[in-house]
Amino acid sequence: MKIRFWGVRGSIPSPGPKTVRYGGNTTCIEVRSDAGELIIIDAGTGIAALSQNLLAEMPVNAHVFITHTHWDHIHGLPFFLPFFVPGNKVKLYGAFDLITGQGVQQVMEVQMQYSYFPIREAELRAAIDYHTLEIGESVEFGDVLVKSTLMNHPVTDFGYRVESNGKSMFFSGDHEPWYNIYDPEDEGYAEFQEMIDLKQSVLDDFVREVDLLVIDCSYTTAEYPSKRGWGHGTFAGAMALARRVGAKKLVCTHHEPTRSDDELERVFAEALEQQPGADGGPEIVLSREGLEIEI
Repeated sequence: MKIRFWGVRGSIPSPGPKTVRYGGNTTCIEVRSDAGELIIIDAGTGIAALSQNLLAEMPVNAHVFITHTHWDHIHGLPFFLPFFVPGNKVKLYGAFDLITGQGVQQVMEVQMQYSYFPIREAELRAAIDYHTLEIGESVEFGDVLVKSTLMNHPVTDFGYRVESNGKSMFFSGDHEPWYNIYDPEDEGYAEFQEMIDLKQSVLDDFVREVDLLVIDCSYTTAEYPSKRGWGHGTFAGAMALARRVGAKKLVCTHHEPTRSDDELERVFAEALEQQPGADGGPEIVLSREGLEIEI
């Protein structure tokens, strides 16, 4: 498989001279299987540049997996050019929305109302197929198997494991490790901790021994207490997960939008120093726009 990063920032695009090296677009990852299947995970603003690249290989047959429906993971969808070209096929996958009671199709219907965008979803020329996933549902096509699992975020949020020809990668743009809402002396502490431990065990098993782990590392350990409950993780938490499950490579992503490239490199270096790994541990890098990885 080949993986390319088109957007790596979280929350809001952050273009400008201080984010040139790592990029200011929000989350979008392209995955290509050995047989050429095209998988796109999330549709932040990075998907616009990806779509320009896809114009050279019409007709496009794409499988777009949305982790969740917060703006930074979907607001590039109306600018995905293959939607506008007859003969292209796009399958869009995502979770059921508990708040609205609608499936993943609402992502397009809402964004492309005339109040927000000049072209309606009904006017798109590609063949678009919507597939609302149940928690834990898998999708298989060509030489690819995509599995889903539930992450911890303030909205229904999936992590996706992509497998092809014995190789695997996992992506979750937003995830906060589960934490106990009770104090140790409270009556409900032990019972709640059992639930947390079970959830963490399920995630660990889901991502165990992946070749590539790509996960939310928005905050430092020092920053996290004031951000608790926002649904994002830390460098330290991601590094501990990668080592615990035997991932071969960890890519830290969903960079804090107010953090400059220089600051990003500084806090990343500090995190590596604070979390020394044993020999043979995973390679750990920062995501950046244009980064390509082959596994």
